[in-house]
Amino acid sequence: MDINSRPVVVKRMPERLNSRTAREFLRDVRPFLAADRPQLVFDRSLVAQIDAAGVEMLLRCMSEAHKRDGDVKLASLSDQAAVVLELTRTERLFEIYETSTEAARASADSAQRHAAATFA
Repeated sequence: MDINSRPVVVKRMPERLNSRTAREFLRDVRPFLAADRPQLVFDRSLVAQIDAAGVEMLLRCMSEAHKRDGDVKLASLSDQAAVVLELTRTERLFEIYETSTEAARASADSAQRHAAATFA
């Protein structure tokens, strides 16, 4: 077992990402964000509606992950979710992948490079 590897957590986001569901989602992912160097992928394939609270929650998750030297990647954006991120100019803050598998691979590769650089 590689002691430097970190698990990549993939979470599917709800169909509607509004104030209530954003709070619930944040509550669900907080334990993962509290880990050392959290690596999260948010699968947005089901997201049909996102409002300002949903965008704010994404930014909060990214901020919390970065505080612990981790990362949040987005995957499988629906057309509507992509438009909202573009209009709010937040799409440039996230690495966005076509699939959750691609995002998880990128997260794992990034974590391995970080571990190798830290212990070099």
